[in-house]
Amino acid sequence: MSIKIRQATQNDSSFLAEMILQSSRAGKKSGLFDLLFTDSSDAQILEKLAKLTTTEAKSSCNYKNFLIADIDGNRVGTLCSYEPRIATKESFIKALDEIGCTKDVETTLDVFYSCSFEQNKSTLMFDFMEEVAGCIDVGILKALMQKSLLSARLKGYRVAQTIIEIGSLESELFYKKLGFKKTAQVECESYKETFGRAGLMLMSLEF
Repeated sequence: MSIKIRQATQNDSSFLAEMILQSSRAGKKSGLFDLLFTDSSDAQILEKLAKLTTTEAKSSCNYKNFLIADIDGNRVGTLCSYEPRIATKESFIKALDEIGCTKDVETTLDVFYSCSFEQNKSTLMFDFMEEVAGCIDVGILKALMQKSLLSARLKGYRVAQTIIEIGSLESELFYKKLGFKKTAQVECESYKETFGRAGLMLMSLEF
């Protein structure tokens, strides 16, 4: 069994939507996209997320930011990497506007971005590192990360970062195994009230 890592295409939009939704919930009853796409069924949320991956505005959810892991022709995992100077809050709002999501967007995002960190604009950010059920411990996430770091190094990056929720122990342990270290942590009452998690943690890797 071999893992093939490739660049995502527009044809992967439905799969990316599934992984984005899975990542955003991360064991919670509701994640960011449940709040952005209120009164929507899971099927409707996935449809909107699929559209979000193909917008002209280059948000962090754009398919061009994603690598996909394939095993025997089946998609089994994703990893997103983006430049924070490009995938900004403003570009996210523009992308949401493109797909017709405008109601209370900024209010919801204000809560999401209430826990913020000072970030180097030349740092590469990782997000939506996910694998499908039943594929745990077969090296999928490690292969995705290795490929992404290799590409980042070739582009001149030397620091990679990711933001996870405080209390996401599995994610924290996995990133630590890959060499990431906790560099900052912010607790936010509004974030806790909305998402049920104390706040966010910034983890970094120099490579």
